[in-house]
Amino acid sequence: MCGYIAAAAAACSTICTSTVPASASASASADEADAFVGVNIGTALSDMPSPTQVVSLLKAQNIRYVRLFDSDRSLLLALANTGIHVTISVPNDELLGIGQSNATAANWVHRNVLPYFPATAIVAIAVGSEVLTTLPNAAPILVSAMNFLQSALVSSKLGSKIKISTPISSSIVLDSFPPSQAFFNRSLNPVMIPLLKFLQSTGSYLMLNVYPYYDYMKSNGAIPLDYALFRPLPPNKEAVDSNTLVHYTNVFDALIDAVYSAMSDLNFTNIPIIVTESGWPSRGDPSEPDATLDNANTYNSNLIRHVLNNTGTPKRPGIAVSTYIYELYNEDLRPGSVSERSWGLFEADGAPVYVLHLTGSGTVLANDTTNRTYCVAREGADPKMVQAALDWACGPGKVDCSELLEGKPCNEPDNVIAHASYAFDAYYHRMAMVEGSCDFNGVATITTTDPSHGSCKFPGSVGRNGTFLNNTLLAPSSNSMASGCSPQYFHGDALVRYLVVGMSLLNAFFF
Repeated sequence: MCGYIAAAAAACSTICTSTVPASASASASADEADAFVGVNIGTALSDMPSPTQVVSLLKAQNIRYVRLFDSDRSLLLALANTGIHVTISVPNDELLGIGQSNATAANWVHRNVLPYFPATAIVAIAVGSEVLTTLPNAAPILVSAMNFLQSALVSSKLGSKIKISTPISSSIVLDSFPPSQAFFNRSLNPVMIPLLKFLQSTGSYLMLNVYPYYDYMKSNGAIPLDYALFRPLPPNKEAVDSNTLVHYTNVFDALIDAVYSAMSDLNFTNIPIIVTESGWPSRGDPSEPDATLDNANTYNSNLIRHVLNNTGTPKRPGIAVSTYIYELYNEDLRPGSVSERSWGLFEADGAPVYVLHLTGSGTVLANDTTNRTYCVAREGADPKMVQAALDWACGPGKVDCSELLEGKPCNEPDNVIAHASYAFDAYYHRMAMVEGSCDFNGVATITTTDPSHGSCKFPGSVGRNGTFLNNTLLAPSSNSMASGCSPQYFHGDALVRYLVVGMSLLNAFFF
């Protein structure tokens, strides 16, 4: 049996990696002609990944647009020079101060925008979230807050580079079907009219939260599940607008067209829409039987395809409706029902909650691609060097090597090559397959052949691309040694090879 458990060692004080900054355009109108799919990033997790881990997952999943619910400094710094477009937010609890004071708004921009832009491609500021329905007492100062923030951006010469808007709930549209006769709640017109004037005058867009799940749940069976999930419907099952005779095949399009009509009702016809939240929960309480993995997968997979096809809506065909999926992670600390904690695409460790039905190299969130790669021990490599790299992976590399223990699925074959291959692949996929994460001083190699065998499933085989532990160490390589930060490998005593040695180095020695 290989003595793979490594004693803990202090990491180099300087991380031995060099990164080439990606060009980041700070234009709010990037890819104007085509719709994009982004994700919301909530942070109510008991084991919130580090900013570096979050960004690595985004890169691994080809996610180029994100919305934050605040302006977290560490995450904004991690997003610098990545080319990822970022929408930051003014939390609702900060809205009152900004809406009452131009100076407060200017200070907010000074603290939350200027230190990061343009290295971090901040493209928009979401002012509050569903203020009109969740914080109605702040509604009268909402547009003032937006104007003050716009003035601060203009003063900083960013007025044309960063858009300002506010996410509204589609629930403020009354009589949403047929879409052609929809209108906003009349009591909100004193806010909606100046809000839409602001968006029109600044060339911004309406931020809209669209949740067919809730419309379906509240319909008491009037809305078919297939209609909510974008599933194909026979023509006689499609919803027909009695005024225009336009056919609707899904709730999403109908809600968006209802908002277009509601804006037209107030004489605003040229304001684009970006959907800032949409999704489907993967779990729910007994009262939510349709909050399932299969339905969540179906909705989000179909939504992504629908948006990226640039089909637009029946009312405005071909007009892009870019959409942010709610959300990146399951937020286990959110209060309320089970479904409130189950909207995420990924768990905290980066494992997909479900594998989306998407394919194609470079496709956003195509985490089911069959073109998988794995990291294994190189054939003919020096066993001693392989052993050292194995010790590093299971020690400082922080790979969970428990599957290699006696009686576990990957214990056999009980040799250094087999065990190292499992550990190398686990590390490679935890590091989101970034360059340099499958080297291990030349004893590892990348393969497209799944090394899983029997009941031993390698991490790359179960879709854990982009997962991480809380470290930023790259696997030892000749490049890292040349950089002046020499990797150090440690062996655990063979008699205690199954013991996780904490911080002590008493039984460890350098290879």
